[in-house]
Amino acid sequence: MSRALISRSDDLRRLRDEGYEVAIVDNRLVLEHVPYVNAAGEVRFGTLVSELSLAGDQTVRPGDHVARFAGDEPCDRHGRPLTALINSSINERVGDSVHLRYLFSSKPEDGYRDYHHKITTYIAMLQGHAAALDPTATARTYQVIENDDPDAVFRYLDTASSRAGISHSTARLALDKVGIIGLGGSGAYILDHVATVPVRQIHLFDGDAFLQHNAFRAPGAASIEQLRRRPTKVAYYAEMYSVMRNGIVAHPYYLDADNVDELEAMTFVFIAIDDGPPKRHIIAALEQFGVPFIDVGMGLYDVDGALGGVLRVTTSTPQQRAHVHDRRRVPFDNADPDDEYERNIQTGDLNSLNATLAVIRWRKLYGSYLDLGHEHHSTYTIGTGALTGDDHA
Repeated sequence: MSRALISRSDDLRRLRDEGYEVAIVDNRLVLEHVPYVNAAGEVRFGTLVSELSLAGDQTVRPGDHVARFAGDEPCDRHGRPLTALINSSINERVGDSVHLRYLFSSKPEDGYRDYHHKITTYIAMLQGHAAALDPTATARTYQVIENDDPDAVFRYLDTASSRAGISHSTARLALDKVGIIGLGGSGAYILDHVATVPVRQIHLFDGDAFLQHNAFRAPGAASIEQLRRRPTKVAYYAEMYSVMRNGIVAHPYYLDADNVDELEAMTFVFIAIDDGPPKRHIIAALEQFGVPFIDVGMGLYDVDGALGGVLRVTTSTPQQRAHVHDRRRVPFDNADPDDEYERNIQTGDLNSLNATLAVIRWRKLYGSYLDLGHEHHSTYTIGTGALTGDDHA
């Protein structure tokens, strides 16, 4: 209940996201690790406690202007008691371990707007004296907050979205199942981005092993020990991202006409493979199942030691499919070994860019990003820096 209440109340969530150690104990708001100065002129850390006024499962304006404190008598930087702050000595407890010894009273002319305003005001009155003696003394510890919801996507709370004020945008990506087909280059970077949003399950399809050359165009850094184990790509990436989130499902095999029916359960699919015939079966199945998808690809070539080429992102939704079958959009044939443009040249930064363009397009599809163009095919040309969008819905 404590963490759920904090997440639902803007003022409490703001305290948490700004790095304060906030909790709710015995229906009171508790802030730990608050720096202050004791009578000996030493920096110590105490606990600040406030009443908590609620309307259902959200906070309302604070019911009073006082706060309680667990610690020694707080003083200024010279060891003199903060008599303007301390109202009286008390003897109360919160929970099993917090012994409250002082009542603070400081009331702004118009009262406290919310609990963020109240708590940070009291912290500033204590912390300012502590920081004069130790500039590193702060109540903002950014303590890691584990997720206590057994059904949660992430193993620890996503404070990045809430701190940036984009939780509503991110929540639009809470899809049930997203598939990523191919983890060789761009697909791995697609996973890197998708793993940080609240998709319930991410299904990885690839039958290859993760080898030494893969490590030089992959997100993160593989150790020699990991490479020596020769894990499958899906197992390697599942292990990497499962430390952060739940719902990574590894499928250590290729998709073809015999098993492509597994995609019917997907909500959305990213395709990041070069082999044309399997891609033809995959796309045909996704169209039959009514599953939207994005196919990525790039063709690079060497010009006197400098790489040129084009990165491509092609989107298909049930409302717009036909353009995918234009050979100028998605190639379905086997690569011609004599065609330099079809050589399997890949670099990590271009793989990453290709993946980023695909994920941006995906986020636009689901309303997480603004979409005014509704392009279903886009390209980035390395040599000119041109980014184009076509096949607008």
